[in-house]
Amino acid sequence: MQVVSSTAPIPGQYWQWRQQSIYYVKAGTYNAQRPPLLLIHGFGASTDHWRKNIVGLQQDFQVWAIDLLGFGRSAKPDWKYSGDLWRDQLHDFITEVIGQPSVLVGNSLGGYVSLCIGAQRPESAAGVVLVNSAGPFTDIQGTTKPDPVREVMGKFVQTLFRQDWASFLLFQYVRQKPIIRRTLEQVYLDKSAVTEQLIEEIYRPSADPGAPRVFASVFRTPQGEKVDVLLGQLERPLLMLW
Repeated sequence: MQVVSSTAPIPGQYWQWRQQSIYYVKAGTYNAQRPPLLLIHGFGASTDHWRKNIVGLQQDFQVWAIDLLGFGRSAKPDWKYSGDLWRDQLHDFITEVIGQPSVLVGNSLGGYVSLCIGAQRPESAAGVVLVNSAGPFTDIQGTTKPDPVREVMGKFVQTLFRQDWASFLLFQYVRQKPIIRRTLEQVYLDKSAVTEQLIEEIYRPSADPGAPRVFASVFRTPQGEKVDVLLGQLERPLLMLW
């Protein structure tokens, strides 16, 4: 068996979805006893971030990883981005490309989209794994102490960054390599994992045409279904890793 370096890029290919190019990676051999795994990255990330996981998992599973529309090597059209859009992208990918229900493994934003699939498109999901998942929760009246200052500031920030010039300036700031490094060092327990290669993998897609508009869409798209509601609808096996 050929040993693949965990730092070497895994060759991928493209799938056309709604006339847009979607990048994905496939590894491992189909196992009739185990459903395929579909790895879904978080906000600002890509298939590159699953590289080491794919090398380990492909020994026992057929493993797929995909760049959500607007991220990584996938197209970045000027669309309204939302959990519903990415949910439909993944549902169609599983149906048309993988060809059978898969275990969705999602990190951060990818976790939220995976949960949307499991709850709202259960025919595509054999199970759901949430890795430090993101997503909005229902604010139950009376359980959270009101903070008027925070509420006002939150509305101000949202309104501000709905302006093209403000979201563009923020995007240009956060995509700087020193800022990317600082952000990664805040979330990676193992600081040695924050390599120049990792920083470059995050920086590279930010230089693509359309990347600033994808970033700006975060401030303009209404929130999707709440996480607690989706969990209540989920009937597939669930593993939560935090």
